[in-house]
Amino acid sequence: MPTSTPPSTKPDFSVDESRRIKVVCIGAGFAGIIAGIRFTQKIPNLDLTIYEKEDGIGGTWYVNRYPGVACDIPAHSYQYTFEDNTEWSGIYANGPEILADMRRIVEKYKLMKYIRLSHELTHAAWDENAGQWHLRVHRGEEEIEDTADVLLLGVGWLNRPKWPEIPGLREFRGRLLHTAQWDVGTSDVDGSLDEDRVPHTWHDKVVGVIGNGSSGIQIVPALQPKVGSLVNFARSKNWISFSFAMQKALETLGRAPGNNDLNFSEEERARLRDPANCKRFRREMETEMQSLGSQFSIRGSELQKTFAGILAEDAKKKLASRPELIEHFIPAWSVSCRRLTPGVGYFEALCSDNTKLETTEIARMTPTGTVELCNGQTHELDVLICATGFDTSFQYPFHVLGRDGQSLSERWATSTSTGVGSGPEAYMSLAVDGFPNLFISGGPHSAVTSGSLLNIAEHVVGYVVEAVRKMQRERLRSMEVRQEAMEDWSSHVRVSISGGPCTIYTDPCNSWFKDSEGRVIALWPGTCLHAIYTLAHPRWEDFEYKLLDPAKGRLYWLGDGQTYNQKMGAGNRKWLSLPRVDSTNGVEIFLHVLTSGVWHLDAVDVPAGIVYLP
Repeated sequence: MPTSTPPSTKPDFSVDESRRIKVVCIGAGFAGIIAGIRFTQKIPNLDLTIYEKEDGIGGTWYVNRYPGVACDIPAHSYQYTFEDNTEWSGIYANGPEILADMRRIVEKYKLMKYIRLSHELTHAAWDENAGQWHLRVHRGEEEIEDTADVLLLGVGWLNRPKWPEIPGLREFRGRLLHTAQWDVGTSDVDGSLDEDRVPHTWHDKVVGVIGNGSSGIQIVPALQPKVGSLVNFARSKNWISFSFAMQKALETLGRAPGNNDLNFSEEERARLRDPANCKRFRREMETEMQSLGSQFSIRGSELQKTFAGILAEDAKKKLASRPELIEHFIPAWSVSCRRLTPGVGYFEALCSDNTKLETTEIARMTPTGTVELCNGQTHELDVLICATGFDTSFQYPFHVLGRDGQSLSERWATSTSTGVGSGPEAYMSLAVDGFPNLFISGGPHSAVTSGSLLNIAEHVVGYVVEAVRKMQRERLRSMEVRQEAMEDWSSHVRVSISGGPCTIYTDPCNSWFKDSEGRVIALWPGTCLHAIYTLAHPRWEDFEYKLLDPAKGRLYWLGDGQTYNQKMGAGNRKWLSLPRVDSTNGVEIFLHVLTSGVWHLDAVDVPAGIVYLP
């Protein structure tokens, strides 16, 4: 921050009065929802808008409606830290159940008044003079304009379908679908749908599924018993896992040996409705999910060898009736080089009489529905489903222009040959130099291979909330990560992932963790717990700041030398300190209070034995 001249007159506000600040969040998925909760809880005098391009909340769980869609980690680990759902129907939750829980949370915290559905951001440009972002948003055929003091991108990376580049694909005259655009029911040929959104008319159809990543592994067993025949086109080899933390869940539930039902019994559901039991079960699941540690990511480690051996034996056992398929599920590369996904029912589906695994690359499609392979063989299809994942290049479908018109897309598309400062990167996954007052949830290097992504989203938003509190309290126009901090972060990421000892993520596998040049761009350089601890302790010295009014000095925010209650002669005027716990006298907490149109800090005494969470 540049040196400034102290003001000649005393400010006319108190140290705890909060200036108005406007925050815009893009996306109403998990990141946007937690932003709505935490910003409204912790930022006084707030103007908040959450723009969502879809016509419903939920993000990836709204757009992904394909049969079999589910979370691959235990449901009790896949939720906000402060929101225990005591009504999960099983150890793992399906997509509709997760979406229902998200809607419950939005309703509980009354967030719809901040959310604007069917509003799609198309353009965001930084105005240096105003210290604001200027936004253009499409609302149907109409374009509206808006501004934001702070812009939070919470769009994530699991909502933009990636279609395979197959000659003739778009000329295919059969039913062509993508798992992330499951618009069945919109065509007359679909007819009525069953409870899993599978058309009843497919019972005698030949259905092809391209891909054996997360969505492919889930949709194949969901479709197999409901179609005439099924061909799974899976060129790449892949490790298939058993359900994460399954054994720990069964032990914690006290199940009898051999009872591997993924659904909770009525007695188990009744037990887990008790908040204390639910919390205990959740802690067991979370401990199990976070216990792998960093050794699992080291190439050639004993833990890697052990786990690879277990998965190989599992594949051999379940594919015993189709031994020719086994080698396709024992890759040469390390376990988790590619996103590891539990394959509940997948091997069993491949062993069924109406299913074929096709590992030869597709050469082209013909309009009549013929799939021609590179070896000359063909398959005739009625329906083709592309379970080919998402565009994880961090090339957003909208323009973001920072200082001096710098394009974020162009910055992140730079060839890696230029070294540090090229390709998708963001300091701590959430800030980019040259883009003041811009924060990102689900940015480069924000994904983890163990634990829940919700933990990361929650702590990224917590970081951003603290940044906005700092801007508001100290009356800052802008904050921007320093270039040298950005460069240091990039170097740290590179060494952590590619330095010695080398991690499994640099193995030669096809993975959405990597960009087109093989650079790992999605993963956090450490474990989930490492990320949580790091994000909980921001280094504010890694940012540069500009004042709302530089002429008034960096300490102008100290105000008139008193608190608002002292000035007004009302409210709580006890000495101020950090919130403190007294087991005898209870708790004193501080809340932002609106009095006579002015936001300020006030204290509230809470009786012993009662806990209020902010």
